[in-house]
Amino acid sequence: MMRSRFLFFLCILSFLGGIVYGQDSPISDPDSTGVVKDRLLPTSTPILMFTDATEEVKEKKKKKKKKAKKNIYFGERTKRNMIRSSFRDQVTVQLFNTTPKNKNVDSYIRDIYWYEPSTKSIKKGDFNPASGVLLHGPYEKRINENVIETGMYFFGTKHGRWMTYDGKNILLNKSHYSEGWPKESRVTYYNREQRKIEKLTPIEYDLEEGNFYHFYPDGQVAVIGEYRFGERVGLWTEYWNTSDDKVIRKREIQYQPQPFSKNFRPFIRAEWDKQGNLIYKNDG
Repeated sequence: MMRSRFLFFLCILSFLGGIVYGQDSPISDPDSTGVVKDRLLPTSTPILMFTDATEEVKEKKKKKKKKAKKNIYFGERTKRNMIRSSFRDQVTVQLFNTTPKNKNVDSYIRDIYWYEPSTKSIKKGDFNPASGVLLHGPYEKRINENVIETGMYFFGTKHGRWMTYDGKNILLNKSHYSEGWPKESRVTYYNREQRKIEKLTPIEYDLEEGNFYHFYPDGQVAVIGEYRFGERVGLWTEYWNTSDDKVIRKREIQYQPQPFSKNFRPFIRAEWDKQGNLIYKNDG
């Protein structure tokens, strides 16, 4: 029997910045039924369910690497790409690789990076295989002759060490990822030996950043929400602990659409009973 039942992906709003551009969607009315029809089975359990900082084993001395084959990363053949743009006297260049293999994206991961050839831009989230391809392999961003960001992608997720620099090549930030999960993420367990996860909180630069998950002891999802810069944002959803394969919403709480929004008070947007019937609605 599978360790956990069907979970589904909560579409997360992304903030403006970096190499991507996003736009928050308007808040829609809650569904009359709390039964979730659109569910995705994650292709793999989050890696943080198996490892954490206290359990990492010291790596053995690495053997001499064989000469890497050109444009092949993690066993996948990739295509080299470049985006070049200019503004006044600054020329920005992004060098990256993409894979034609549209691997199923893990529905636990919020930030999926992909390239859209029609607009010649790198997107984050809402990956559409019909419109683009996943980033896979090394990434480098330059302004004029200065490298300001380097890292590695693994099927659209940040992987390994990522470095950012200022215009004088001075290191500003260094972060580590494992297939999209920040290495600093916090995991609490119901039972550590059996890997029974209670809460999974992604952490970047000592702040909560990304998708938060709370599970029931049997592995079913209890709460899903998003943090940005250490603050709760968007729609947080609680779920009933059902005894079958149905996923039924219990309560939706609306938080600020953007972090540090002034004069926004969170409110309960809707509630459903255990059968999925709407019992409370607040349009805000």
